[in-house]
Amino acid sequence: MADGTSEQRMAPCTSVSLVMNVESERKPRHGVVSAAAPHCPGKPEGPQQHGGKVKQLRVLLLDEECEEFEVETFTDFASPQQKSTGKVLLGCICHHLRLVEEDYFGVEFTNRHGNMVWLDPLKPIFKQIRGVKNVLFQFVVKFFPPDPGQLQEEQTRYLFVQQLKRDLVSRRLVCNDNSAALILSLIIQAEVGNFDEDLDQTHLRSKIYFPTQELLSHKIMKFHQKLFGLTSAECDSRLLETARKLDMYGIRLHPANDGEGTLINLAISHMGILVFQGKIKINTFNWAKIRKLSFKKKYFLIKLHSNIFTSSRKDSLEFLMESRDTCKHFWKTCVEYHAFFRLPEEPRSKAKPFLYSRGSCFRYR
Repeated sequence: MADGTSEQRMAPCTSVSLVMNVESERKPRHGVVSAAAPHCPGKPEGPQQHGGKVKQLRVLLLDEECEEFEVETFTDFASPQQKSTGKVLLGCICHHLRLVEEDYFGVEFTNRHGNMVWLDPLKPIFKQIRGVKNVLFQFVVKFFPPDPGQLQEEQTRYLFVQQLKRDLVSRRLVCNDNSAALILSLIIQAEVGNFDEDLDQTHLRSKIYFPTQELLSHKIMKFHQKLFGLTSAECDSRLLETARKLDMYGIRLHPANDGEGTLINLAISHMGILVFQGKIKINTFNWAKIRKLSFKKKYFLIKLHSNIFTSSRKDSLEFLMESRDTCKHFWKTCVEYHAFFRLPEEPRSKAKPFLYSRGSCFRYR
């Protein structure tokens, strides 16, 4: 996409300079260990030309465990190849988790302006976190496919479920009572096993998965009775199939104002850019309908193809966001989503850009 023309999906980790500070690796819940798991990069062999200090980076994983990874920092005179980039940290986390399908995941952190942003895989880590004290990285699902059934690895599906559990408790994943009860019954079957009324009640009292789960306990147990014999892996698959049908599946809301000053929320999904009124979806701009995306200061601009609007409808839409930084971050995420779901191969020529930003250049690999 453009002055930001997007390219192919994120490449696997190839950098060195990072080693894990974890001797015993955490095994996945289902015991899945793939022989194809990427090799965790170690310290460079031989003497260092510029030398570097070792710093520990804290990463919060999807099971709420916090792990520390050692990263070597280099002087400003070090070559770009020596500097530890974001993909080095992501690659080592994936190695630690024995995760093969790492393209769906990302690392985020709170920057010095107090905004949650993605760690750029191609830029040096310490340049991105400059000015941030006691930074805590979070390993999360970044790209939600329309059909989670396409996920090949059991470990990947397990991590997706962990992300959805986090989204449920934080109310990011909004659903009605029936959907919530069905999802929670699948979680209990995966974690506890076959239905036992006393065991179910004890488990629901000890763990909070949904803010109003106490009111749904009867319905949850009714669903749980029907899941007899399902394995944890089968529960994960059913849960993902249920969750993907929800409007808020994989959605992060970004506050904005439309051209009339009405408070709305923008979001990005595999299909394009979504507009929400509160948490109700009111409009969708598919990637195929969009001719250009850009931002100017606080304004995020969408230009549509001329053949999909009438004379009474504008071909250009403008949304006001909180700041230029939040606007640019949202635009970059749009570039990444478009690249991930619409550009399976790297563009071979410098054709006229599909999406671009005025005064800013960004290419996503």
